[in-house]
Amino acid sequence: MRKAQITRKTAETDISVEIDLDGTGAYDMATGVGFFDHMLDQLARHSLIDMTVRCTGDTHIDDHHSVEDVGIALGQALTRALGDKRGIRRYGACLLPMDDALVRAALDLSGRPYLVWNVDFPTATIGTFDTELVREFFQALSTHGGITLHVDALHGLNSHHIAEAAFKAVARALREAVEGDTRKADAIPSTKGAL
Repeated sequence: MRKAQITRKTAETDISVEIDLDGTGAYDMATGVGFFDHMLDQLARHSLIDMTVRCTGDTHIDDHHSVEDVGIALGQALTRALGDKRGIRRYGACLLPMDDALVRAALDLSGRPYLVWNVDFPTATIGTFDTELVREFFQALSTHGGITLHVDALHGLNSHHIAEAAFKAVARALREAVEGDTRKADAIPSTKGAL
């Protein structure tokens, strides 16, 4: 049962997250931030991780707390659902094209959070969404999911395409990493014996 539920309530946000690592990519997002919901849809769909996210946040200030705190909660849910990580492939990578954008993502479910972010956006916003928040989300996801994550935009002209390619590339890499390793189904994928 590789599932998890997380609730997180602060003075800035009230969040609930449910995930199923062995899902079909079903999604139900309601964060109050339209573009972010669209990106989370992509994360679920292309990782094949079922996700339900609810967030009520202080969006009258801006979207920052909602986006970052959802990243925190999703990272915590991933950690819980993975348990001791026995039998997973651990590593994943994807080179993803989307029209003008080409984004590479590589990750390790190592338990050692680290984000390398080489993504530049040609605009400061996508609609009303601050493009800086894309990195904030992945920083929170990496930190609280214990993920070493590298994301590189190799090309891109359109900010929407770059952001969406980043979410899809991470999703595909995550799908690969959480999948079962049929050759080592009972082993923790580390010479240390623990992750």
